[in-house]
Amino acid sequence: MEVFFIANNSKEVLINEAIREKEVRVVDATGQQLGIMSSRQALELAQQKGLDLVNIAPHAKPPVCRIMDYGKYRYEQAKREKEARKNQKTIEVKEVRMNLNIDDHDLNTKINNAIKFLKAGNKVKVSVRFRGREMAHQELGRALLERFQQACADYGTVDKPAKMEGRSLSMFMVDKTKK
Repeated sequence: MEVFFIANNSKEVLINEAIREKEVRVVDATGQQLGIMSSRQALELAQQKGLDLVNIAPHAKPPVCRIMDYGKYRYEQAKREKEARKNQKTIEVKEVRMNLNIDDHDLNTKINNAIKFLKAGNKVKVSVRFRGREMAHQELGRALLERFQQACADYGTVDKPAKMEGRSLSMFMVDKTKK
């Protein structure tokens, strides 16, 4: 028989001869309780059935062991995890940067990019960079972000309002269906 030391969700799973407990509560492959017996008896019972003895609850008193085909169990578990990762959508943060004295056409291009990002389900960070003496006119940056927000209102809403971060004023927008 094989002995596995598998790290499963940061817990070590003991199998077959690696189980060192004197007495264990045994559950068979169908989920039926077989009672409390010595680990040696439980291992012999598992070997007779051609299956593995797996310690599923090591902290219980006495520990609970299940008779199962561990290779098949690991395969099915990996398959479930892969399926869960496949259905998972990662949200990226896309950034749109502007200067305080941006032209109307350039602003429309930035707005169209932000709308495209929002439609794709991404979060958008909109930032206005201040250079030199522009720092004295932060209210103009807030007005620009307000204009940007109004233009994107049909597609997204503000997740985090405008906030100064160093020399830039930033706000976050998310898809309207997400919030």
